[in-house]
Amino acid sequence: MTLAIAAATPPPLTNNHNNSLIHLLNNNSTGIITMSHLKQIHAQTLRTIDTTNHPQALFLYSRILHYYSSLADLNYATRLFHHFGKPNSFMWNTLIRAYARSANHKHQAIELYKAMMLMMEEEVVPDHYTFPFVLKACAHTFSLCEGKQVHAQLLKLGYESDTRICNSLIHFYATCGCLDMALKIFQNMSEKSEVSWNVMVDSYVRAGEFDTALKVFGEMLKLHDPDGYTMQSVISACAGLGALSLGMWAHAYVMKKCDKNVAADVLVNTCLVDMYCKCGSLEIAQQVFERMPYRDVNSWNSIILGFSMHGKAEAALDYFFRMVKIEKFVPNSITFVGVLSACNHRGMVNEGLMYFDMMTKEYNVEPRLEHYGCLVDLFARAGRIQEALNLVSEMPIKPDAVIWRSLLDACCKQDASVELGEEMAKQVFEIEGSVCSGAYVLLSKLYASASRWNEVGLLRKLMSDKGVTKKPGCSLIEIDGVAHEFFAGDTTHPKSEDIYKFLNEIDEKLESMGYLPDYSGAHLVDETIDGKKSTLRLHSERLAIAFGLLNSRPGMPIRVFKNLRVCSDCHKVTKLISSIYNVEIIVRDRARFHHFKDGTCSCMDYW
Repeated sequence: MTLAIAAATPPPLTNNHNNSLIHLLNNNSTGIITMSHLKQIHAQTLRTIDTTNHPQALFLYSRILHYYSSLADLNYATRLFHHFGKPNSFMWNTLIRAYARSANHKHQAIELYKAMMLMMEEEVVPDHYTFPFVLKACAHTFSLCEGKQVHAQLLKLGYESDTRICNSLIHFYATCGCLDMALKIFQNMSEKSEVSWNVMVDSYVRAGEFDTALKVFGEMLKLHDPDGYTMQSVISACAGLGALSLGMWAHAYVMKKCDKNVAADVLVNTCLVDMYCKCGSLEIAQQVFERMPYRDVNSWNSIILGFSMHGKAEAALDYFFRMVKIEKFVPNSITFVGVLSACNHRGMVNEGLMYFDMMTKEYNVEPRLEHYGCLVDLFARAGRIQEALNLVSEMPIKPDAVIWRSLLDACCKQDASVELGEEMAKQVFEIEGSVCSGAYVLLSKLYASASRWNEVGLLRKLMSDKGVTKKPGCSLIEIDGVAHEFFAGDTTHPKSEDIYKFLNEIDEKLESMGYLPDYSGAHLVDETIDGKKSTLRLHSERLAIAFGLLNSRPGMPIRVFKNLRVCSDCHKVTKLISSIYNVEIIVRDRARFHHFKDGTCSCMDYW
């Protein structure tokens, strides 16, 4: 496509005029050039220079293309680019970068790079600016095959030692799930910059390898002072581990060792809010949030989601009101995930429906699977299973296994028909295959609640035949900065003998209070009452709590992080223990936080 040129072409203007245009384009540090100004400069250029092959024309058009791209007018920039028979490397790089940075056109950056490769015989060669742009596009589109080809091309051209390109390669491979390749490139770098270390730490955090991320950070500290990007990743790693002591150390490091701009950075502070929420210290999270000099939508989302996961629905909704009505922020999709989750954790069905309606009609936020999942679970857990099924049938998005499992779980808790539960399990198996242990466990509970023991036995045999095993319960507890891990029935901990003796003491006190076990949480294979009781008392969180009671300082809360949902019996027992030993116990399970104190739980027995 060519650009329209004025029919009447006046005499060329002077070189001084052209120089003034170049000067204006080169000195736009204040951002005074608008799209209107740029088009006027473009028109003057068309009138001044009668050939695009003129050296001055190439330079002027290159700068104009750069500004069209910067002002996000990709259509006009592309038209200008194709106006040239032989665009130079700067023009190619400019347009590739513009597409790589765009929200919806990253694939076109890759296609443009391919076209550039076809022009190599005409002296258009990719340089050290080209590869970071195209690798970024490959990372964001998970184009592993294309990215590997780019990698091969840059090796041929001798750019394997370029630090900036290597950083882009690390990010690309890590984003595409090839951490081993990312690490190999990192280790082979002759010169690692601060950015190189940041990319590697962040890559491990994004992959969920939080321990490794912190180890790499420890190595980085020997060579570089961390910046705001580093600390965001480190704080996120602490949040993922539930490591409050490490998170508090990271917070102190930011305040004492980092530049004051890092301490005031909105992203760093938002990460701190998120970390304290996920580590069970909601009070400090709230303090950090209130002291932030600047906040953005993500900051508000973090505090709303934090209160939500802790079951503090009223506080979450109060912050939402303050966000939109007082501070005048516009909520986004994530905001409403937090709001709907808050309603879900407290069984606030009418409020949930109101906020869902507000999301779509008042703020024009397109509902995503997470929003529908919250609403379906809200209906199901409130016993309104038919309404949940109606919503699923009307959803414009295909429900995932999480939604079907929440319906199956509701069938178990609400004494729904076995046939309905079987249909839910069938849907889960169709999505995840027949090796998903969670659906088997829930279906077995449903059969057991209906006293259909023959089906329970057949289900166990089917699990055995298919090699399906129930995911073992695992709990973490941090004491004096050291994380201790316990599995159900664990005897590998050095203090196991003391822990089991203390469990016997706890059992005696529970029995004196009239405690009766709830066997619904016992393992599938336990046949006898004694076997079920033994299994329950050895659940991983019981071992962690016992260890915490033996080793925590008086008056300090016990924080336990569990990979599965807390069973009803452990929930009952933990409430009693908090009363017997006058201690606050905070448990983060797969779904939410539970704060046990004085014999009660913050969830109000609704989880």
